[in-house]
Amino acid sequence: MLKKDDPKVVRAWAFYDWANSVYPLVITSTIFPIYYLSVTKTNDSNFVDFLGIRFENSALLTYALSFAYLIIAAIAPLLSGIADFSGNKKRFMQFFCYLGSLSCAFMYFFTGVDVLWLGILLIILSCIGYAGSIVFYNAYLPEIASDEKQDHVSARGFAMGYIGSSILLVMNLILVMKPEWFFAVDAKMKSLMAASPDLKSADALDLAKKSFAGIASRIGFLGVGLWWIAFAQITFYHLPNNVYGKKPQGNYFFKGYQELAKVWKEMKKTPRLTKYLTAFFIYSMGVQTVMMVATLFGSNTLKLEQGQLIITILVIQFVAVAGAYLFSTLSKTQGNIRTLKVAVLIWIGVCIGAYFVQTAVEFFILAAVVGLVMGGIQSLSRSTYSKMLPETNDHASFFSFYDVCEKLGIVIGTALFASITQMTADMRNAVVSLIGIFAVGFVLLLRVPKIKEK
Repeated sequence: MLKKDDPKVVRAWAFYDWANSVYPLVITSTIFPIYYLSVTKTNDSNFVDFLGIRFENSALLTYALSFAYLIIAAIAPLLSGIADFSGNKKRFMQFFCYLGSLSCAFMYFFTGVDVLWLGILLIILSCIGYAGSIVFYNAYLPEIASDEKQDHVSARGFAMGYIGSSILLVMNLILVMKPEWFFAVDAKMKSLMAASPDLKSADALDLAKKSFAGIASRIGFLGVGLWWIAFAQITFYHLPNNVYGKKPQGNYFFKGYQELAKVWKEMKKTPRLTKYLTAFFIYSMGVQTVMMVATLFGSNTLKLEQGQLIITILVIQFVAVAGAYLFSTLSKTQGNIRTLKVAVLIWIGVCIGAYFVQTAVEFFILAAVVGLVMGGIQSLSRSTYSKMLPETNDHASFFSFYDVCEKLGIVIGTALFASITQMTADMRNAVVSLIGIFAVGFVLLLRVPKIKEK
């Protein structure tokens, strides 16, 4: 039996946030979207052909992410049931970790529209790997931390993720913004001037730097894969695989479904848990969509430069560290549900602000608010669910329902956002839908009983 609140185990568990958070930051939010938009823009057009269909490039990327999360939402419950039955939670976590990290590394070979299929395939596989590993990672929380420490431990995980991923992003930022430190920019500039004698040196230097931006970004994708694999080993070394010492017999596939059915019956007996999950499904839909489209919004709608976008994301990351601990502290005096209501109201304000934002400075201010509330709502949502669980050994199965709610919310939210963007060619119109989503989530939170968790 695993001893709860063991500092070494808690630290190792939190290190997986440090390891995997480079995926959502570098691949989903910053370097990859910027790189993708640049290599899929042809002749000043934002439209690309994929599988015989013409897509707006940002909409295609959003659809691909939606598809990936739909897949994980479909398979996660069954896999978690098998994991609980067999006691192999860590093995499943490792499989998805390696799938995601290797897919990120292979993005190095995505060079443009001529291999668009490869870029879309890898973004789907990396997303499945990330989301799949998180199902089993989250399920460890009630096993390694006591009820009174779960808010703090959950916040610690998110904080480590924000810090670790920011470190790698800064390294990537230096690589992309200062290519002359790593590549033969001067030689390229002289070559360009020799080929075009009328070209001014300043323009030649700018062209030379841009010529190396693509390779710098692709090296960044490779770095994400290596970082994720390397630091995950700390987690895998210390986390046990079979916490409850299960010795399974019988058909894993069939038993996995049985395990899932048993958990579903238990959940229906806990109205507070189901009401909370319903509210979480809605407001998380808004949170995850904002996180995934923020960079696309800044690039396509506000026409921000690459450096401005990356700096904005870094602001969000570092403020989110404080936000995670701030909301964890606030929950001690106000309670988890009331604190979540405050967070959702702030998100509504963020979306209203996003609709009217016009300048880079306004976008930076809005980003700081997003960071504060992003860390808080993600961390507190996870620990609130963990506290509400009944006494059980089937944590992976229970958390699969939590993750399915989150992933389906992402599917619906991003698909809705992409559809409105595709139809109207204006992301501001899609932002209006997010305001409605958060408003519904707030109303549903009002239905969750105001009693102490467990």
